[in-house]
Amino acid sequence: MTDMLALDFMQRALLAAVLVGATAPLVGVFLLQRRLALIGDGMGHVALAGVAVGLFFGQSPVWTALVCAIVAAVVIELIRTSGTTHGDVALALIFYGGIAASVVIIAKSPRGTPASLTAYLFGAITTVAPADLWTFAALSVVIVAAVAVLRTRLFAVASDEEYARSAGLPVLGLNLALAVLTAVTVVVSMRIVGLLLISALMIVPNAAAQRLGRSFSSAMAWAVAIGLLSATGGVVISYAADTPSGGTIVLLAIAVFIVVALGSAVAARVRRARRRGHPEAEGHGHEHGPGCGHEAVAHGDHVDYLHDGHRHAPHGAHYDEHPRAADPSHGSQR
Repeated sequence: MTDMLALDFMQRALLAAVLVGATAPLVGVFLLQRRLALIGDGMGHVALAGVAVGLFFGQSPVWTALVCAIVAAVVIELIRTSGTTHGDVALALIFYGGIAASVVIIAKSPRGTPASLTAYLFGAITTVAPADLWTFAALSVVIVAAVAVLRTRLFAVASDEEYARSAGLPVLGLNLALAVLTAVTVVVSMRIVGLLLISALMIVPNAAAQRLGRSFSSAMAWAVAIGLLSATGGVVISYAADTPSGGTIVLLAIAVFIVVALGSAVAARVRRARRRGHPEAEGHGHEHGPGCGHEAVAHGDHVDYLHDGHRHAPHGAHYDEHPRAADPSHGSQR
């Protein structure tokens, strides 16, 4: 481990992995809510065309990829919003057009070969240059700041677009902002995870986090934690095992998801067994307790609270749903 950290390229790779692991889930949580889990793949294909353009003209592939990805993101969202073409058709056009353009352009490039695109497709920890790291850091700051400012609005639009529109929110502008953030995230991630795999790092940590968090904020925090673990752990493993960094990161994220899914299933069984037949009350934002405003009813050795015609009994981190009529047998179960 010490020998690895002594290498300059590994230091840059780990720093880039931290940036990727923290930012990708922040954007992916909104894509998952909108059922646009594969939008990152479409952005990746167009970003690859931007990489080819940069190699052709001898410019930085990062900036040409960023421009192409942002333009594609805006076009996809405008087509989807117009209703003239289904979103999946527009996404397919971006998929095929981007990858085809990259192949044709790189074939005519005097400075690159098809092999030049491999590091961008699948990720390569040795390709992160110091200048790229500074660029990725600046773009990551933009992503984090934008999500911090727009989080509640993006959540409202992703949850119920029609309600957000009726509430006066600029739905089109927020959708465009999310599309641009997705494009920026793809470019930030392309050297570490690869353009073909970045969508997985946006979605898989959030899929696992939904099983751990009890609120949107906590689920987002869990997603970032899992993203950081997957990205940095994947880079370390890829160095030790001499495997592609992108594939290793994604496989680690999937492994974490499987562990979380199995663990949450076991925990749910244990909770059901402990409740001994009491269903869990539907979640709500109110905290029951003395002086909460809801009528308290003695129930065996504990207290139930009347809430919208239901009797809720505090039980750890949740509320049990008790029958409306008192049952003396319940007292022995608490």
